[in-house]
Amino acid sequence: MSSTNLIIYKFKLLYHILEEVCSDLNFTVFFENSENSLNDKIKDFNNYIIISDKEYLNINKFLVLNNLPINIFKLLEKINIELIKMQFNSQAEIKIKNYAINLNSREISTGKIKLNLTEKEVSAIIYLSKIKKTVSINELQEKVWGYQYNAETHTVETHIYRLRKKILNTFNDNDFIKSEKGGYKIK
Repeated sequence: MSSTNLIIYKFKLLYHILEEVCSDLNFTVFFENSENSLNDKIKDFNNYIIISDKEYLNINKFLVLNNLPINIFKLLEKINIELIKMQFNSQAEIKIKNYAINLNSREISTGKIKLNLTEKEVSAIIYLSKIKKTVSINELQEKVWGYQYNAETHTVETHIYRLRKKILNTFNDNDFIKSEKGGYKIK
């Protein structure tokens, strides 16, 4: 099964049309006729779009096609645009601990509190969160800042100090990035 799924909801004619050309599509097409079966289906998927001929539900990722007839190429273009938007939005935010980081706006937030970050701060947080152990200053220096392993600089320590201070002042969180022997860690 492909990783992108198109669910046609209560629009049997569209399902039959797309079913005929599904071998040429870059998504898998499903048909659902009830809200319960639809809810069961979307629980199984991360990437999906629901298409119908009218607004039935208050669900995200819902595309209404009510200006019919529509050219098949225009329809496929519209579907692909929605899929690209969905993919962009899903890649735009990551969760780390109790925080959400918006990669497009470079903001970290929890609840209604937001903090702007620099590109290097975002990169450092993401790198630390992916490595589930203490990351050495030299490793951060090389992997995040792109400096040679043996360069004499305190860039990492200075940036992490400032980042920890910003997070403490904004979120009152002194434990987000832990300073440990030999480096830093996000638990």
